[in-house]
Amino acid sequence: MDAQHLKELKALQDENSRLKRMFADLSLDHRILKDIIEKKL
Repeated sequence: MDAQHLKELKALQDENSRLKRMFADLSLDHRILKDIIEKKL
């Protein structure tokens, strides 16, 4: 691999990590909201 490919790989890994954190946060928010709705009904 040349330097450009390594740079692109690092950028993709960083974006993947960011998206995984975003998904985890949204999943937690969804679970909390779902629990709140279920308690109100």
